[in-house]
Amino acid sequence: MESEVRDNPAMSRFEMPLGNGALAVTYYKIEDGRVVLLHTEVPHELSGLGYGSRLAHGVFEAMRHGGKRVIAKCPFMSSYAARHPEYGALLDG
Repeated sequence: MESEVRDNPAMSRFEMPLGNGALAVTYYKIEDGRVVLLHTEVPHELSGLGYGSRLAHGVFEAMRHGGKRVIAKCPFMSSYAARHPEYGALLDG
């Protein structure tokens, strides 16, 4: 599942293609060596279908594999991490 999610550092976001050119994205910034997750967007017409959770899973897996620390300022990402305690060790702040 996480293989669908790619980091686009030039745009400071993680992206997950949804077909027809649509993307689900999570914007971030790097602060003191940590990845600060700022905002997540799924196209409105595709909301509620689980794409946000698939994106969150891929983002947190990428962070875990990369040994990154995460600050989840995005409410969706924060909520996802709270529901998935396996990612709790990644969180700062």
